[in-house]
Amino acid sequence: MLKRLRAKFIALNIASVLLVIGIALCGVCLVEHQRAHDNGKAALNGAIDQAMRATDGLDNPTGADTDMRFDGPVDENENHRGTSPKIGSGERPYTVPAVVYRTDGSGETAVVSPDSTAVAADQDAIDASLSELEEAPDGLKILSQYGLAAMKRTTGDGTYFAFVDAVVFDAWKSLAFRLVFAGVGILAILFVLNIFFARWALRPVEQAWAAQRRFVADASHELKTPLTVILANASILARHPEKTLGEQMQWVEGTQEEAMRMQELVADMLSLAQAESKESSERTRVDMSALVSKEVLQFESVAFERHVSIADETGSGIYVDGDARKLEKLVGTLVDNACKYAQENSVVTVRLTTEGRKTVLAVHNMGNPIPPDDLNHVFDRFYRADKARTRDDAKSFGLGLAIAHEIAQSHGGAIRACSSEADGTTFTVTLPLAK
Repeated sequence: MLKRLRAKFIALNIASVLLVIGIALCGVCLVEHQRAHDNGKAALNGAIDQAMRATDGLDNPTGADTDMRFDGPVDENENHRGTSPKIGSGERPYTVPAVVYRTDGSGETAVVSPDSTAVAADQDAIDASLSELEEAPDGLKILSQYGLAAMKRTTGDGTYFAFVDAVVFDAWKSLAFRLVFAGVGILAILFVLNIFFARWALRPVEQAWAAQRRFVADASHELKTPLTVILANASILARHPEKTLGEQMQWVEGTQEEAMRMQELVADMLSLAQAESKESSERTRVDMSALVSKEVLQFESVAFERHVSIADETGSGIYVDGDARKLEKLVGTLVDNACKYAQENSVVTVRLTTEGRKTVLAVHNMGNPIPPDDLNHVFDRFYRADKARTRDDAKSFGLGLAIAHEIAQSHGGAIRACSSEADGTTFTVTLPLAK
């Protein structure tokens, strides 16, 4: 499922980027297409204007050495008369080789541009173009079959035909090709980056999904044993209906014991679900000093049965904002865990102090240390460390510390564990002090 989710995430991102890049490229190409069209049209009009001036003897009465290269945009509002851009005006010169022909009233066609070779077309192509343009209306015409672009203008003294290479109007295509090539490269880079970021962004989801599956598998495993025992006991009772209740009491007691074990497991799972719930619980100003001392007192008898003692080093007047019931569960879990795994005739120390704007609860015991590999997993659900260091691990589901971890986090705090052979094991909880 996560692979499909990652694939959809990448596809959605790439499609969005492709749409944006496509729109941007189309916009740029349209602008460049219009610009090339305007420049080509201006070049043709400018060439005709210069040819008309040369013919009328405005610029060069002899008509000699007239270079029909248009070096600037044309103002079509002034009877198609264009001017070259002024130096320092900021306008970019645009030079296009052009050739101009004029047909007078007698029907004769003459070149009025001295450099007809400036256009990349043979004479046959130009002659065929002139024949085709004779009946055409005035204006621009693209003669793609000849590789030419032409402008026809009829005046009182004849008809002018200006020709330029059609590539002038197709200049935008090379830019479009480069932009498409760059766009493909950008998409390839973004695709690689999307794969990386998709894995990074979905890693918490993948971890949560794996934890959920592991939780279901572990819960099923924990429930399997008591259910198997209960079903087996029920089967034995059903096969011997003639026996009295007293004769089969061991099967009844076994069933009751396993049912109570399942009840404890379900209660722990419910507590964990409540601790993980993001729903706001009732928060009040809690006297943490009194709460810790109360929990220590309640575990005095448990510690006595396990041949350990508890040293209460709780500071006074320490308050936090939180759920008193959940905080009692947190403290009780840590104290019970310390008593359970402390070596006989040792002391379990419960210390509550403040550091800056935080309260610090430390529960310490001496006993078999937690292996370093296990320290990273002690707060995982259904995780139990090496069975060799526990005495009654069969009664533990491995949910207590996971519940404590969730309670600490839900109160804006943190919990950590450290353990060594020389210093023993210490669980430390930090919580914000009440405001």
